[in-house]
Amino acid sequence: MTLNLTDYLKGLQSAANQGLFNAMRRGIEKETLRTTPTGKISQTNHPKALGSALTHPHITTDYSEALLEFITPVSASREASLAFLLDLHRFSLARLEEHELLWPASMPCELEGNDSVRIAEYGTSNVGFMKHVYRRGLDTRYGRIMQSIAGIHYNVSFPDELWPLLAEIEGLPLEAANKDWRSAKYFSLIRNFRRHSWLLMYLFGASPALDVSFLKGNNKHPLKQLAAGTWGEPTATSLRMSDLGYQNKVQGTLSICFNSLDNYINTLQNAIDKPYPDYAAIGTKVNGAYRQLNTGILQIENEYYSDIRPKRVMHSGQKPNEALREDGVEYIEVRCLDINPFLAGGIDVAQMYFLDAFLLFCLLEPSPQLNEADCKNINVNLKKTVNFGRNTKQLINDQPLQQQASELLQRLQPVCQLLDSSTETTPFCDALKQQQAKVDDISLTPSAQMLKLVEECDGYVPAVLKLAKAQREQLLASPINKARETLFMELSSSSIKQQQAIEAADSIDFDTYLQQYFAS
Repeated sequence: MTLNLTDYLKGLQSAANQGLFNAMRRGIEKETLRTTPTGKISQTNHPKALGSALTHPHITTDYSEALLEFITPVSASREASLAFLLDLHRFSLARLEEHELLWPASMPCELEGNDSVRIAEYGTSNVGFMKHVYRRGLDTRYGRIMQSIAGIHYNVSFPDELWPLLAEIEGLPLEAANKDWRSAKYFSLIRNFRRHSWLLMYLFGASPALDVSFLKGNNKHPLKQLAAGTWGEPTATSLRMSDLGYQNKVQGTLSICFNSLDNYINTLQNAIDKPYPDYAAIGTKVNGAYRQLNTGILQIENEYYSDIRPKRVMHSGQKPNEALREDGVEYIEVRCLDINPFLAGGIDVAQMYFLDAFLLFCLLEPSPQLNEADCKNINVNLKKTVNFGRNTKQLINDQPLQQQASELLQRLQPVCQLLDSSTETTPFCDALKQQQAKVDDISLTPSAQMLKLVEECDGYVPAVLKLAKAQREQLLASPINKARETLFMELSSSSIKQQQAIEAADSIDFDTYLQQYFAS
């Protein structure tokens, strides 16, 4: 029996009235560069007052020693998630050295060549050194400058009670709603997300310009000079998601269209196991020094870049693929979101409401499997939107982008109404109206607002630096939650001890550790 969106909404109405979707859970990961007061990338070590980047559960680093990553705990409250994220900013800002700032934009501050982006350090343990060598491999393959880009990852899981309800609507026995069926449903969501993610790039893209230092050594870029030391595209929405950002032609040969969990796992594993000639020529360990973890297209699963990923919390010592294969998909990770530079947390509650509605729509909307032509069309739509999404003549699926955006938002209306049915207020429908306003008026998009500020400040770095300083004052003027501050201080101290314990417990050399890791 083939069901449509209306069938699912009707079948879920009673449960929604009783608050089923109030149990949706989310977590936020936000990356942000530490910079000098003049807007240059920091050259200092990860502040000791922030604890160990290896073991702290909420404050770590991504690629670079200067690229902080804030991680909120899983929560059913959007407001609580944002409050925790903002307190991570407050705690860190109060402990940065040499008057450093947190860069509130996705495209980086002023860089001074590849070597100015220091590779993150995680101590002397085998697990810490593996994280460092992995980043050496990213440098060898793609360069460090690309690794200075920051973003927001939005992680979402649906209530356990939802899955038997969906099975019942589909006329299946309750026992059919097992881990394999649930994983297939999450992959249906992922396929629809990829079909429609261009809309998120239009609504939330906030990186239409960048500093000239990001382009060092790249003389073939298509960008235009917008101001002194500033390049961009006047109608772009997200250069972070363009060919200049998190894209890789070698990974493009993997052709992952997310039709099944098994195919996804097997394709990634093959990309890790099979040597790639160009990377084999680089070598793994040369003259006693590691250049990369291995010579596969991917060193590990996390190297594969996609705008969305299926995820599962891993047990100690478990690999991502192993966790997915054994227990199925637990949640999804949205990875295509730019940091909104006008918001102290880079995201707000209204955006979370919209994202949750968008993801539920993607879950419930019919989602046929993707063929090669579908995957190509998805990539074309994404490139059109990130590079020229505010061009009023831009076409998506052979129709004007704004028309397609309005039609897609209209299809989300009944989903937002369903989600609002358990409350006296209408936060989901209100968030939907905010997004429709951006479609009706291009100047309301974050990318348009960013270009306006760049013009007013005569440059990208001066514009973002102005925001960084204002947000520092704004955040520190509002007191941190005392219980959270105490928690963060305790975690900073205990994480350093935990790293030391891991280092002391190592009983084999790194060569053996790495061999055992890939053999397991």
